[in-house]
Amino acid sequence: MTRPKPARWTARDIPDQSGRTAVITGANTGIGLETAKALALRGAAVVLAVRDPDKGKHAAEEIALVAPAARVRVQKLDLGSLASVRAAAGELRGTCDRIDMLINNAGVMYSPRLSTPDGYELQFGTNHLGHFALTGLLLDLLPASPASRVVTVSSAGHRMGGPIDLGDLDWRARPYDRTAAYGHSKLANLMFTYELHRRLPATGPLAVAAHPGGADTTGSRTAMSHSSPLTRAAFAVIRPLLLQSPEMGALPVLRAATDPDVRGGEYYGPRGFQQSKGHPEVVRSSPQSYDVSLQHRLWTLSEDMTGIAFPAERRALP
Repeated sequence: MTRPKPARWTARDIPDQSGRTAVITGANTGIGLETAKALALRGAAVVLAVRDPDKGKHAAEEIALVAPAARVRVQKLDLGSLASVRAAAGELRGTCDRIDMLINNAGVMYSPRLSTPDGYELQFGTNHLGHFALTGLLLDLLPASPASRVVTVSSAGHRMGGPIDLGDLDWRARPYDRTAAYGHSKLANLMFTYELHRRLPATGPLAVAAHPGGADTTGSRTAMSHSSPLTRAAFAVIRPLLLQSPEMGALPVLRAATDPDVRGGEYYGPRGFQQSKGHPEVVRSSPQSYDVSLQHRLWTLSEDMTGIAFPAERRALP
């Protein structure tokens, strides 16, 4: 008998996570921190993969306040640096016998034109390439089970910026548009998830995507600080209508990571107006995100740009 789906899925619906390990990028604040708290409360061992270990330590202390028995540790990881990704993956392989949930959450948003140490546009290099590389380096630690998950956090903003230009991912041939660059990096998160889903065996692990809707986090407030005074003033007016708490914003991620009824290749987001607020459910992404040819091309480019070759594919590709 199948378990009835709750009409309003909440953190109370998270199954027991005892004996399971979650690696969460960007887990020192916002959606990542709330995800880590909820999983720790359900018994999971949690690895906070963060750029600043001191901030990670403070986050671990905050988790301990609500889950005193939690097993939490901090892993240094700068997703903008492929050298740091390789180093972190090596350390994780030495300390984790298995990873049950890899939650690719961290990201930068609306940054000025900057480049990663490897020379790639910062938002694409961090939000997509860093997670692509990390997943490839850790994928074989995830058991072949539908309960094992690679959850990549996208954004409703993946629809911004028009069609992605795979021939100019570094924005060298056109004026830089930080909003479009962010949108394209989040679109890449989705195309990566859908392509990874096809490449994984039917027995698991599952590749799933999620987005938090309009979550009132430090990241969203920092991103808005780069906007014009007029935009910031308008945002202050509509903010209560469009944004929800980080706890609510984490629910789509948590459902994608833990709900036994989740299927590979699904995308979870808030059920409310414009997917901005509400309890999590399966949602649709933009038509471009489902372009299989574009997904294939992005995958090949990502392997070339990162130097990371994923384990041999175990499912026949179309």
